Amino acid sequence: MNPRQLTRVRLLLALFVGGLVVSGITAFPLRWEIDVLKRIFVDDPSSMAHAIPGLVDWLAFVHRGLVETYTDYPFVAYGTDWLAFAHIVIAIVFLGPIRDPARNVWVIEWGMIACALVIPTVLVFGPLRGIPFGWQLLDASFGVIGIVPLWLARRAVRQMAPEA
Repeated sequence: MNPRQLTRVRLLLALFVGGLVVSGITAFPLRWEIDVLKRIFVDDPSSMAHAIPGLVDWLAFVHRGLVETYTDYPFVAYGTDWLAFAHIVIAIVFLGPIRDPARNVWVIEWGMIACALVIPTVLVFGPLRGIPFGWQLLDASFGVIGIVPLWLARRAVRQMAPEA
């Protein structure tokens, strides 16, 4: 693999890793985040969100659910702490392909499979959990968007190292 292509693959993988880390870190302060979103979109009458009443209603509902859950059953938040941890651990796995993409192309392929599995997971569990369809589409977009840098990286690795 020539140095320019190697740099491109590493940047694509770093972008993916960055997304995983940010997704993970943002799963820790859910209560604070929903408080901020409620202030911006629900409490502020000048907010554009009031043009989308379903969004306002959903955010108010989620806010109430998190406040009540965290107040009465704070241990439930431990589940999202583990979700955050898992994102960060998965990101660490991609350090192998960043270091040596050809030797660790299987990790890139595994990540592509995981991204593809986001879609059926959303479509099965979203309705079961009462998640609005628009929010399901947003959740599914993480798999769709996430697979792009992985696919581009895998393609470049395969072109430069056909035996990989």
